[in-house]
Amino acid sequence: MLFCFASSYSLLIACLLLLRIAFSPTNAFVFGALEKMQGDLNALTRRVTARHILLPRNEEVALALKQKIRTQCLDSNRFIIDVFEEAAERYSKDDTTNFSGGLIGELVPQGYCHSAELDRACFEVELGSIVGPLETSYGYHLLLVSERTNCPKLDGSNTKLVPGNRGLGTLTSSEQVGQIDFGRFAMSQIIFWPIVGFTGGLLAEFSAQIGNSLQPTNF
Repeated sequence: MLFCFASSYSLLIACLLLLRIAFSPTNAFVFGALEKMQGDLNALTRRVTARHILLPRNEEVALALKQKIRTQCLDSNRFIIDVFEEAAERYSKDDTTNFSGGLIGELVPQGYCHSAELDRACFEVELGSIVGPLETSYGYHLLLVSERTNCPKLDGSNTKLVPGNRGLGTLTSSEQVGQIDFGRFAMSQIIFWPIVGFTGGLLAEFSAQIGNSLQPTNF
């Protein structure tokens, strides 16, 4: 099923590219469709490393803990991820992640997190900063996204939080994990599908000839 979907999707991309080339390079409908497909492909390749702390629905408590983590980083020059993990182990009410420092996942795709609200936030909030409190059906969360790939509109060329800046960390660029070269992919589809069509036609003709040769002869 997944192979059929991917094949149909890539065939549609090839058709749209041919239409764009044949009619007009500025055709708004075709260009818009291609832009949307490129965005969809990018969304499939986005990855995130994130940690969270689940707290009761008390905004004052959440804000106080958020400030405490930041203050500890500045006072002791300790990396914010390390301080956040210690706080998660001590204060987080999420028994599935608190023992691992609140780690949701390392370079995991969108849709990985069980909470839809928290999963969406992982790909919307500021990279490298403690965000929250964010409310979900589970309670209030403090969220720290330490790495995110293939989100250039949100993060520019930055992808990862590294030690520096008195413990608060600095953003740097790294490998864009799973990134797809849309232009190269689209051109490969333009080449691939005509070959498939031509080969399919030859096979159909060959099969027909074999079928005719196997028909009984009337005497």
